[in-house]
Amino acid sequence: MHLHNRVDREILKQQIRESNEERITLSFYQYAHIGKPTLFRDHLYLQWAELGVLGRVYVANEGINAQINVPKDRFEQFQEQLATITFLKNVRLNIAVDDNSKSFYKLKIQVKKKIVADGLNDATFDVTNKGIHLKADDFNVLTDDPDTVVVDMRNHYESEVGHFENAILPDVDSFRESLPKVEDILKEHREKNIVMYCTGGIRCEKASAYFKHKGFENVYQLEGGIINYARQVQEKGLPNKFKGKNFVFDERLGERISSEIISHCHQCGAPCDTHTNCRNEACHLLFIQCEGCAKKYNGCCTTDCQEFIELPEEEQKALRKLKQQKRNIFHKGRSEHLKHQLRQ
Repeated sequence: MHLHNRVDREILKQQIRESNEERITLSFYQYAHIGKPTLFRDHLYLQWAELGVLGRVYVANEGINAQINVPKDRFEQFQEQLATITFLKNVRLNIAVDDNSKSFYKLKIQVKKKIVADGLNDATFDVTNKGIHLKADDFNVLTDDPDTVVVDMRNHYESEVGHFENAILPDVDSFRESLPKVEDILKEHREKNIVMYCTGGIRCEKASAYFKHKGFENVYQLEGGIINYARQVQEKGLPNKFKGKNFVFDERLGERISSEIISHCHQCGAPCDTHTNCRNEACHLLFIQCEGCAKKYNGCCTTDCQEFIELPEEEQKALRKLKQQKRNIFHKGRSEHLKHQLRQ
């Protein structure tokens, strides 16, 4: 049995870039008790690999968190297969609103301790006592109320390129870091309506229960997150309160929700909301780069990285082994070399 990918990732990426196959990008999550997550993981891999599903999936004792794409001509078959899993029957699928069919290039399913790293001890509070779910029209009405506070539960590099009007934007690098910081920010708003949102809703599922445990009474969350909100706005002709791009954790790195560009190139300061990873694999820093700077720096974040990728491949490998370059994959938009990075 093949339970993992065996093909070089650059070959897979090239295949996806050259493919004309229509794919549907989607995400979903479900908290549920999974007694044997490794066995469940293997079961999923065998079924989804056969359907041609690609993506990144986390499985844990507490449930599943999936970001995937599915061949359009096998989407109905995928839904039927999903419905055979008791706790995933009728699960909400957040379908991407700005999809180029090239969001993922391989299938990766991992067993984790948690489906979202939150740093919380779930045994200390009732994780099922969640905030009230809001559909797009209810979200618009409630957030017009002056006694409502809107909180972005995402990271700084996500909210930088797009967020809801008048939302509180915590300057954090991770969800784990955001919880205590948001709690501190909200201390003076205890009597108000607290409305939280994130990409697809999963972070708010846990955060809303946590803040109710902390004594906040009027806690709400955007059902299905930004992705579901954008789709409902389109389908119902509602006013769109989201400005800019929705950052996504796949090869697209973003999907456009509105025409506004609210951020800037981290290198030159020009209006731009295109995220990229530095082409130097020893760096891999995530940052915002305009087309002009992409050409000027050859897709790199600095001239040092640009010079590094121009070295012979064997020399690059040798230098990486000597750790003369540090991989910055977890340093999202944080670098002293980026003159126009967001500083809140």
